[in-house]
Amino acid sequence: MRTPLANQRGNTVLYIVIGLLALFLGGCLVLHFGLKRHAVLPYDVEAAYPPDATLVGGEAFASTAAALMDHELNGLTGWRPNDFILWGPAVTADNNASRQLGIVLALRESVRVFKDHLTKISSTEYDPNLVAADTLLRNDETKFWFPSAEGRYTEAVAALNRYVDGLKKTPPTSKPLNQRNIELIRLFQGWSDMLGDAHANLFRDTEPDGSSVKPWDADDYFYHAQGVAHVMHHLARAIRREYGAEFANRPSIQRTLDEVIDGLGRAALLKPLIVLDGGPDGLTANHRRNLDVYVADARQKMYTIREELEK
Repeated sequence: MRTPLANQRGNTVLYIVIGLLALFLGGCLVLHFGLKRHAVLPYDVEAAYPPDATLVGGEAFASTAAALMDHELNGLTGWRPNDFILWGPAVTADNNASRQLGIVLALRESVRVFKDHLTKISSTEYDPNLVAADTLLRNDETKFWFPSAEGRYTEAVAALNRYVDGLKKTPPTSKPLNQRNIELIRLFQGWSDMLGDAHANLFRDTEPDGSSVKPWDADDYFYHAQGVAHVMHHLARAIRREYGAEFANRPSIQRTLDEVIDGLGRAALLKPLIVLDGGPDGLTANHRRNLDVYVADARQKMYTIREELEK
């Protein structure tokens, strides 16, 4: 027969377990809704550069790239991939860290193409601010200090903003967009290659070492691909604004680009409470496959855009 003291101890343990479980579930909900809110970029390129505004060329793209990184640096949790180990992604929640790794990957390639092709013709010099932004974005995303990733990426944002400021001068001191289709093809080629990598990871069943993808690792691939889609969604909107006059005379490109933007936007905001990795005939969803529907469709439509631009 249990004594009153034993019953009291048993109830205390039960309350502690219930309290810890409630704290855990509450924390999961906070992280879920926090990331869902953070995934919405508080920058609208169409509002910043309305259709009736005259563009020099390049400011919409560069401003969007700067806004994308600035939002990650100055969000509630800041830059996560390099956080100190005791509270870093290796120990605590890693969803936003994986997403930010996808974001910086897509930004690096996009800014590189912007520097190398969209603003450069033949043997002309590179724009110095775009060179600086490209170099700074290539710093190690996991470095905590000497130099920190945040410090270098903050400087990259400043370099992109200086580039935009240079376009506003008379005459412009920054190199404007060259508006050449052959160069724009390179951007869509780079994007479609990255979406191809994302597609492969969303279908990945084994790790590079041959082991199976663990259920708790599947969400890393999900959020990494989502970060890539997030960047491309917003930069594709900037491209639509930059090349608006050109695309107005090519409705097939305009329509396909609109579809790409819509699909990537949906991919960027897909946020299940828990990323499940169910089988084709299982009872649970497979969220990596769900995300891949948008990724694969956008990739295929980018091929169509490239073919149209080549005509």
